[in-house]
Amino acid sequence: MSAESDLKVSRKMRLLIIEDDRDAADYLVKAFREAGHVADHAADGEEGLALALHERYDVLVVDRLLPKLDGLSVIGTLRAKGVESPALILSALGAVDDRIKGLRAGGDDYLPKPYSFAELLARTEVLARRHGGREDTLYRVGDLELDRLSHRVLRGTEEIMLQPREFRLLEYLMKHAGQVVTRTMLLENVWDYHFDPQTNVIDVHISRLRSKIDKGFARPLLHTVRGAGYMIRDGAR
Repeated sequence: MSAESDLKVSRKMRLLIIEDDRDAADYLVKAFREAGHVADHAADGEEGLALALHERYDVLVVDRLLPKLDGLSVIGTLRAKGVESPALILSALGAVDDRIKGLRAGGDDYLPKPYSFAELLARTEVLARRHGGREDTLYRVGDLELDRLSHRVLRGTEEIMLQPREFRLLEYLMKHAGQVVTRTMLLENVWDYHFDPQTNVIDVHISRLRSKIDKGFARPLLHTVRGAGYMIRDGAR
């Protein structure tokens, strides 16, 4: 496998690499990040399943032979629970029957080892584009859930009442869960401002939102990234 340094794409993807081989995982995470994407890593099937159930990913890259829970079982469980993130299976088992089993288990693509990173990147881009045409209606981060259709927000079993602008702010943050969201991004996408109004409107709304979704709960989910912006992520990670 060889990563080309000039591999860049216009749309940033968030990927989960479920791979027990530490060298292979480190290589993939580094290569995807160099290509301009966000990549998380899980070292076994159980950890990968837990992350894929509680975080939003554009593509899952899943090794077939994993400890604790094999890759096909991970994908099958995700599909049974309604998680539709596209999954690309990596495996040393490259026979036709093996590929058919992988696709029937819920995989969207199957790439035998050894492979080139250029091909893997191209395949993940295709999967992300196809899936990206369907707007998610339900966002989850940890035990926080936002339903775009019903306009309901839950933290665990507790319903959280938000004002329209607070809901829009939280929706945007959760859509970009695990990523730093800058003040400029919020002004443009939540307030429809294409200039800096020189007010503390963002600070006020972030403070109100934090008090509603985090106050009284053990783990904070809304984080300030000093000098950069804000981020929604599961504080347990």
